[in-house]
Amino acid sequence: MPEYAYVTGGASGLGAATARMLAKKGIKVFIADRDEENGRKVADEIGGQFAKVDLADWNSQVKAFTQAVSAFNRIDHVFGIGGIGERRWLPNNSTSTSGHEFEKPDLSVLDIDLTGVMYTTALAVQQARRQDVGPNGFRCKIYTAAKHGVVGFVRSYGKYLPTEKITLNAVTPNVIRTNISAPAFYDKLEKEGLLTPIEGVVDAFESLLGDNPTSGECLESGPNYAKGQGMVKPKFAEFVDKESKVVFDMLYDRALPLQLPG
Repeated sequence: MPEYAYVTGGASGLGAATARMLAKKGIKVFIADRDEENGRKVADEIGGQFAKVDLADWNSQVKAFTQAVSAFNRIDHVFGIGGIGERRWLPNNSTSTSGHEFEKPDLSVLDIDLTGVMYTTALAVQQARRQDVGPNGFRCKIYTAAKHGVVGFVRSYGKYLPTEKITLNAVTPNVIRTNISAPAFYDKLEKEGLLTPIEGVVDAFESLLGDNPTSGECLESGPNYAKGQGMVKPKFAEFVDKESKVVFDMLYDRALPLQLPG
């Protein structure tokens, strides 16, 4: 029985590398990206399909994801990889506006890198609940290349999903070579041995395929991946005391009914 994957940001960089890895494993791939020219090139290269999408727009995401479902009838893997780099969110000069006017901040990074990922995850979970368990033993497996806000989302929401045969995990790479920043910046990092190989991130995604039951976890890949460091589970802040852990366990149980289908 074939498997099917939906990859946002698959036109270049990590998304394209992930799409190629999936295709080599015989998984049918649907790419969604705002870069139509390169997105179609990668899709044609791997025998996949493509749809243009604005990740910050819910309706655009619904349209692209619906096309993928219509093409494949089911989705076994969803990779929320598409994103943009850091940009100035406040005006350069706070005195540039006249009088007492305030300038709206640019929250496009959050719109795409956080809200966009949550939109993709919402689509994936809803689709998973409509389909039977697939060949890997799960309804759907969801993956993302995480920014800071996504880490908290994955670590919390990902713990609720395994009872439904759904998993949600994140890979938190250091700097990898993509089209988000200028080539000169990547060249400088590479010269100093500080560039994380993109293969490390793809390998992390690949390790979560199949019957791996891991959910709600983050895997980190850094510059020393190729030197034997491999993938690492980062250490997060511990509870200040045992009572605090009890409180958070109670909060988990209290929120559980809100996260499961009614």
